[in-house]
Amino acid sequence: MQPRLGSDRRRRQRRAPGLAALLIGLLAGCGDPPAPPAATDWRFEDVSAQAGIAFTHVHGGSGRRYLVETMGSGGGFLDADGDGWMDILLLQGQPLPGHAREGESLGSRLFRNRGDGRFEDVSAGAGLDDIGYAQGACFGDIDNDGRIDIHVAVFGPDRLLRNLGGGRFEDVTTTSGIDNPAWASACAFADIDRDGWLDLYVVNYLDAGIERHVRCGPAQESQYCHPDVHAGVPDRLYRNLGNGRFEEISARAGIRIEDPAEAKGLGVAFADLDGDGWQDIYVANDSTRNFLFMNRGDGRFEEVGVLHGAAYNEHGRTEAGMGIAAADVDGDGATDLFVTHLDFETNTLYRNLGNGMFEDYTVASGLGGPSVTRVGFGTVAFDAELDGDSDLFVANGHVLDNIAALNPSLSHAQPDQLFLNDGSGRFVEAFGGAGGVLFGAAEVSRAAAAGDIDNDGRVELLVTANNGPARLWRNRTPTANRWIGLHLRSRHGGRDAIGARVRLLAGGRWRSAEVRAGSSYQAQEDPRLVFGLGALERIERIEIRWPEGEAQVLVDPGLALDAYHAIRQPPAVDPAP
Repeated sequence: MQPRLGSDRRRRQRRAPGLAALLIGLLAGCGDPPAPPAATDWRFEDVSAQAGIAFTHVHGGSGRRYLVETMGSGGGFLDADGDGWMDILLLQGQPLPGHAREGESLGSRLFRNRGDGRFEDVSAGAGLDDIGYAQGACFGDIDNDGRIDIHVAVFGPDRLLRNLGGGRFEDVTTTSGIDNPAWASACAFADIDRDGWLDLYVVNYLDAGIERHVRCGPAQESQYCHPDVHAGVPDRLYRNLGNGRFEEISARAGIRIEDPAEAKGLGVAFADLDGDGWQDIYVANDSTRNFLFMNRGDGRFEEVGVLHGAAYNEHGRTEAGMGIAAADVDGDGATDLFVTHLDFETNTLYRNLGNGMFEDYTVASGLGGPSVTRVGFGTVAFDAELDGDSDLFVANGHVLDNIAALNPSLSHAQPDQLFLNDGSGRFVEAFGGAGGVLFGAAEVSRAAAAGDIDNDGRVELLVTANNGPARLWRNRTPTANRWIGLHLRSRHGGRDAIGARVRLLAGGRWRSAEVRAGSSYQAQEDPRLVFGLGALERIERIEIRWPEGEAQVLVDPGLALDAYHAIRQPPAVDPAP
């Protein structure tokens, strides 16, 4: 997270990577980077007001600088009513001690997509009012009834909300077996044991409750504390026992680590990183090594982050891990990992070399330089111009509200960034008309999620701000590129087939993607997969590996382009007698 302003050896160690990162940034543009498209070609429009998204996050602070104030908050896209249009959930903070509105309850908000470009606030009576100081959320059908449920990571006890239909949710935290009183930052769903039920991973951050508040910074100017000041809190893995009941299995599954002080997680993503058909877990930790838990397929995970090259940057140093984007950015069929960080570190791209082995590809990718003076939080991979490559968006905003007083060269509010992929995993930053800022005025951005609100294939961006307004950025970039959208539906209640992997062949080139429920930073994106096709007019082959491991192949599928298609998982085949 933020640098500690002390004179100890730790400070000198943390500043060294900052200088190294600066040099990396200067060198990152070497080697003939791809030329950016014309600036006038890029246009994202803030449609929050006209769409009816009226939401301002309140961190509940009073100047005492409780650490939780600066970290949230999240939300994301979900089809809460099952009508085929992406709805939006936005999470709210609560007044903290000393706040002018102390004791008042602030509610998170659910906005229903009406299908005409407008959203309706349907929060009243939805059951979202009393979920505490919310941080992040993930969405998945926990009981296979076909309705999307919500887990909320909270500063305090988490909340599990079961979708009752009709726009109403019921708090089933206690009866479900979910018991996480710690400060949770994010969560993700996946079927870790391939039994047809979605399991849950919750990322916990610090042991830094209100009663353990510490004042940090020089006497004349307090600041939010560095995470080193507080102990870490181990994450929790919950196995779904069926019908919405969960069992905490972290220890026996191998999720616990030897030194709990290293567990200071902010972001998490499920993905099959070694290609064996089982969902692995990657955790971004704040100023400690990142965790890579490989799923061994027998109910156990093995932490291999250091051995597999995904725990540290290329200099062997820890970084302030916040958000994660997992995607195949270089087109080789393996899922790569992009992690956002503090200023003077650079964001880091871990390129998957195959079998879940990684290398720090930040310099070669061109992503180092543009992130040196930014603090990245939410990040998503999506095909912004539908040319068949995974581009990257980063939501930026400093963690210190008084950073300008401490370092005049930095600012609290910062511009968000879009990085365009040339298809090989090399990126260049996109700008608006005449080289201007693409996403409007600088803000203190936190969560980011990608979702197609109008079902036209051009994916929009939802960005939250700390103690500020949420923004819905509609993708207005003109393009004649073709696309196809796939909505994979599990045979288990017809829910989203979380963990399914798709390979699509068009024009002799393979594209790959995975259905995911939770990643970025405190947010979840649209579960549908959108494949950009450029000028191509035909799909030659689709290969699907369903979450339970079965393969399905569609040769010359004849699916119409520029549309979404629901593909349902075939029924299970009974074994031969």
